[in-house]
Amino acid sequence: MSPYYGPDESKTDIQLERNFVAGDVVVGTGYGIQLVLYTTCAAYLWKRRRNGRQPLLLLAYMTCMLLIESLFVAVQARTVQMIYIDNRNYPGGPWQFFLASQSDPINVIFYATLFLLTFLSDLLVLWRCWVIWSASGSRMAAWAAIAFPSLVLLASFAMGTLWTLQSSQPTLSMYSALPMAYGTAYYAISLGANILLTLLITVRLLAYRRTLRAHLPPDLARHYGSLGAVVVESAALYSVFATLFLATYAAGDPTNQVWLAVASAAQQVANLLIIYRLAEGSAWRRDTLMSKTAPIHFRSAAAPSTHVGSFHIAAPRVQSSDDDGSSAERSKEGGGGVSKEGV
Repeated sequence: MSPYYGPDESKTDIQLERNFVAGDVVVGTGYGIQLVLYTTCAAYLWKRRRNGRQPLLLLAYMTCMLLIESLFVAVQARTVQMIYIDNRNYPGGPWQFFLASQSDPINVIFYATLFLLTFLSDLLVLWRCWVIWSASGSRMAAWAAIAFPSLVLLASFAMGTLWTLQSSQPTLSMYSALPMAYGTAYYAISLGANILLTLLITVRLLAYRRTLRAHLPPDLARHYGSLGAVVVESAALYSVFATLFLATYAAGDPTNQVWLAVASAAQQVANLLIIYRLAEGSAWRRDTLMSKTAPIHFRSAAAPSTHVGSFHIAAPRVQSSDDDGSSAERSKEGGGGVSKEGV
């Protein structure tokens, strides 16, 4: 039997340390995905900067989020260095050092950035819920849909502030009894708001899907009413992983460190996917279903336009070939004959 060279610590602490390192790897992987999506979205939005204020506002929003995420990633990496390298011989082991250093500025920044990322992401989903419900033409219905989720988000902001303050107190951590109670309540409220918004968006999009199928060709109906569109617009990706984190965190399972990193990365990826659809003009807008300004239509310089249902559809232009027998060519704008207006 080979000699044991591991730390003289409990199995629970060792498992926590293993998952802490694994979580740091996940954070780095998620950050790389976000950089790719950010670059793509920024290029789209910059090209459309003259199409009103929204492209620049979205660019400013996701730039702010990327800066906060960059700080979060840097703090996470620095924390791993402090635990496993700078203070490797701390009495009780690396995990005890982590628990004893919660009031250090670097750990305060860790909790603050995590809290800010979650809250600002919730605001984006709340806004998308309002936009999608507004597409029905009734602002009253849209305001009614987001009224309760808005109150829940305010409650999550208050609870998240308490969690951040308590977790960064001397001799306490996010795994101490009181901060853990605040943290569980905070993530339960925040996740509840996200699930509620996800359901509101999903239900509304599925209702719109029936309208799309009734009045549009199948290809166009799938573009705005596909399962992928519903998943992206509703930010369902984050809700799934946040549920896994909350369950493991409340149960005290060491894998919560990994799920926290996955949930945080999934939340930012979900945001950027929403912004990507907005940037390329394929996301739902308030006027998507309105006949005069609907972004789903065919354009033609010669062929007359027609109306189908509440959508403005013009016949696609067919360009004839020369008399030498070359094949006819269909002129398509916006890919597949679909032209989408600005964000």
